[in-house]
Amino acid sequence: MTDSTIRLAKRVSEMMPCSRAEADKYIAGGWISVDGVVVEEAGARVADEQDVVIHPEATLVELAPVTILFHKPAGYSAGADSDAEAALNLLSQENLLVAEHGKQRFLKRHLANLTLTSPLETKASGLVVYTQDFRVARKLIDEGARVEQEFVVEVKGDIREGGLALLNHGLTFNGKEIAPMKVSWQNETRLRFALKGVKPGQLMHMCRLVGLSIVSIKRLRIGRVPMASLPSGQWRYLHDYERF
Repeated sequence: MTDSTIRLAKRVSEMMPCSRAEADKYIAGGWISVDGVVVEEAGARVADEQDVVIHPEATLVELAPVTILFHKPAGYSAGADSDAEAALNLLSQENLLVAEHGKQRFLKRHLANLTLTSPLETKASGLVVYTQDFRVARKLIDEGARVEQEFVVEVKGDIREGGLALLNHGLTFNGKEIAPMKVSWQNETRLRFALKGVKPGQLMHMCRLVGLSIVSIKRLRIGRVPMASLPSGQWRYLHDYERF
């Protein structure tokens, strides 16, 4: 049976007009839709009767790398205590928070070649950052020890006398003195931690030393970027105006 389809790039090159190589770039940039669905695969084929539309803002300018803010649910690994990053597998167009989408168009390529910049233990929940942008990776990984993070920790038990002062400064972890931080009671069972250079297991260790056991840990903020109202299990793009 004869194949009556042609390469999408050929159709686009005739419509623009442009070279086949340029057509491939338009397709890879997510600027071409077929029957109302964006197609990003340059090798895609279309039939004569299919409706091919070129986005009015289509450009050959290289697409900027994206950074993703994800509210990781508890129970999924995000690199802190396992090589497997199960949380990454939760990212899809279906759980993109549309209200916070801004002007960023969703493309499948945005979920490829992502670097986890902010490991979080499996039992913890909260803000996790994935990025394609080397500048964000450098800020949060190479210079990460200087970026403050904020956590809310649900605890149980009776804190030892002077325990809050010790949490602020005076404890050790892995044989080293922990740098001063800001720790305060948010209510009777919740502690707020604002600290830099936090290590996996550190918060649980600190609480244990002052007589408390942890019920849950949630990261609310990394640098100047808060998780805010992002629902559990959903993600959004970092906006152009946001800086860590």
